[in-house]
Amino acid sequence: MDGDVPMNAASEGASKQAVVYATDYLNKLSGEKIERECKTRLQEGCDELILNFSQTELVNSVGVSILLGIIDSAAVRGARVVFSDVKEDTVELFDMLGVTKHVSLRES
Repeated sequence: MDGDVPMNAASEGASKQAVVYATDYLNKLSGEKIERECKTRLQEGCDELILNFSQTELVNSVGVSILLGIIDSAAVRGARVVFSDVKEDTVELFDMLGVTKHVSLRES
């Protein structure tokens, strides 16, 4: 991807969802863009953030730290965080670091 963070928002019944797509390499720069988008969606009343990792090949330590910050921000607002389309090696990394204890995992 070219560094943009595409986003889709959809309402389902009483819940308001936002889908944010992570880039191919989740590092400081791309992570900060995702974080800004997620915080904006939370401020707009989103109660379920879906982070789509279908294009993500690598996540570095700063990227993980930013994801934990997003999870914390969502928790403060009572919103749920879902990681979708996460590659198996990234799931293993998230498991090892304890990230998956705080989110739901979903396949496409």
